Amino acid sequence: MNTTTLTVTGMSCMGCVNSVKNLVSALPGVAGVQVDLASGRVEVVHDPAQVGIQVIRQAIEGGGYQVAG
Repeated sequence: MNTTTLTVTGMSCMGCVNSVKNLVSALPGVAGVQVDLASGRVEVVHDPAQVGIQVIRQAIEGGGYQVAG
């Protein structure tokens, strides 16, 4: 398992936090998601053989949020 930390913008409330968690958690190979609203940090524990960083980014951006970097 790998842990990837992304910076996500566009989150403004706990509803946004839950939305991002649900979007990422639904992906195969994701074992855990932690979201910090204040910093915009999203930490994803995932199996890189099942899901890559680009797929995680696309899931978040598909929900209407932006991934920095």
